[in-house]
Amino acid sequence: MNPPPLPPLDPPPVPAIRVEGLCRQFGKIRAVDGLSFSIAQGEVAGFIGANGAGKTTTMRILATLEYPTSGVAQIMGTNVMDYPARVREMLGWMPDNFGTYDNMTVIEYLDFFARALGYRGKERRERVDEVMEFTELNKLHDRLINKLSKGMGQRLCLGRALIHDPQVLILDEPAAGLDPKARVELRHLIRILAQEGKTILISSHILSELGEMCDTLIFINAGKVVHQGTAESMKRHGLETAVVQVGILGDPARLEQWALMSPQVKYLQATKDGAKLEVADGSPQALAALLRRLIGDGIEVVDFRREERNLEDAFIEMVGKLDREGGGR
Repeated sequence: MNPPPLPPLDPPPVPAIRVEGLCRQFGKIRAVDGLSFSIAQGEVAGFIGANGAGKTTTMRILATLEYPTSGVAQIMGTNVMDYPARVREMLGWMPDNFGTYDNMTVIEYLDFFARALGYRGKERRERVDEVMEFTELNKLHDRLINKLSKGMGQRLCLGRALIHDPQVLILDEPAAGLDPKARVELRHLIRILAQEGKTILISSHILSELGEMCDTLIFINAGKVVHQGTAESMKRHGLETAVVQVGILGDPARLEQWALMSPQVKYLQATKDGAKLEVADGSPQALAALLRRLIGDGIEVVDFRREERNLEDAFIEMVGKLDREGGGR
């Protein structure tokens, strides 16, 4: 007797954003140079790069506002060049700057875009009310938009991008110029959107905030991806060694003597209750073995932690290395 046929396998979901071999030339300047990356549905991705690295050009191509010279750009499997109208239905775009109108209020501004997107009657009013409530602009509904603070202006720009409830959001420097309180509030809104399952590509020069809110970070330089991964992987990118702070009971000088007798360990400097050691192999397995050796050799360890680079340091070191190797412009 033949077994019943196997049920068909569900195809894997398409990436929310896919870029393959993307290039954009402006005269002799290649702003985007063979860029390739993908972002899974529901991910929050940070887009990192120095000024002129190609971030905004890439985002504008994905938002159907710029034509690539060559390559592929897709939103939810749809080619942005071939089907721009369909892409705009799925995409919310928040530029780094947006136009204001001297005699238009907050509610008039959002209502205008709701009408432009095809909302009518009760549905339009409900959609505008929902967006104002989410962005906490409902108390400012009759405020002229050119009288808003920078933070409230950014909320309004985000609200405009959310009017049609898009699946994918592209946010270009949304926290630029905001004070610390406004940045925290904006980050909170982005986290709520992420919890709702929206895919978000966000660029920022405030790298610590990207590290806190993003599932993955895409670092580009001279129009090319040079690293993609988690904040932790970016901090450790290019690092083979590790610096470890060790605190012990008893005489801290014992650590210097121990390090001199230990291969692959370099004594760096004394601390109040121990020392900083450099380890040739910075892998988690090697660090765990180091701690076991210390304890096995009778040293009473009370503190053992790896020093981490912050994202800003990793970014600067990565750019410097690329420039030295000729990978920058």
